[in-house]
Amino acid sequence: MNDLSDFLVTKKWPALQPKVLQLYSLPTPNGVKVSAMLEETGLPYEPHLVRFDANDQMTPEFLSVSPNNKIPAILDPDGPDGKPLALFESGAILIYLADKTGQFMPQDVARRYETIQWLMFQMGGIGPMFGQVGFFHKFAGKEYEDKRPRDRYVAESKRLLNVLEQRLVGREWIMGDDYTIADMAVFPWVRNLGGFYEAGELVGIARFPNVTRVLDAFLARPAVVRALDIPKRN
Repeated sequence: MNDLSDFLVTKKWPALQPKVLQLYSLPTPNGVKVSAMLEETGLPYEPHLVRFDANDQMTPEFLSVSPNNKIPAILDPDGPDGKPLALFESGAILIYLADKTGQFMPQDVARRYETIQWLMFQMGGIGPMFGQVGFFHKFAGKEYEDKRPRDRYVAESKRLLNVLEQRLVGREWIMGDDYTIADMAVFPWVRNLGGFYEAGELVGIARFPNVTRVLDAFLARPAVVRALDIPKRN
């Protein structure tokens, strides 16, 4: 393992345990994905809170590991070939951690790619569309008199929920009996849509019983319960 003090990010967030994976995050849906994965795997890590209210995400230190100024990011002192590896983008981090630990990703090649397919479904669809619903329903966009932008994203979110609903018919999780990184990616966003965004009624979440069933199962997992508060907000 190499000395993490050479990495600029550790100047703002010193590594108290430099031999373990460093997580730079916030308990938003994208942050919870990775916190849940780390808690599920039992991989030792040290969490660091990236405070958006203090614009931490725009500092040179954070940008050195996440040039797109988004959470989460990680710095693994024991990356490939034993060399440190910094990664941003929650989907990439989930795949990396699944490969590193050999957990929550099918070993069968076809099922591996099917899992990644549903991870990309979240990254390219559920995350962006649900986020827009949040903006137009709860935040600054709600002041717009023209409701066509809101309604467009609500309609697309309903469509995506229906895709997920049909996938879950007769399945315990997205991949069937196996709980995977696809579930860890999708369900923090489903929770946020009806919770923090207060848009459950707007999108008719009750009309998607399989989605709500699996959401409840996801939120009942002890690792997920812990992940919802990692890193702890000061």
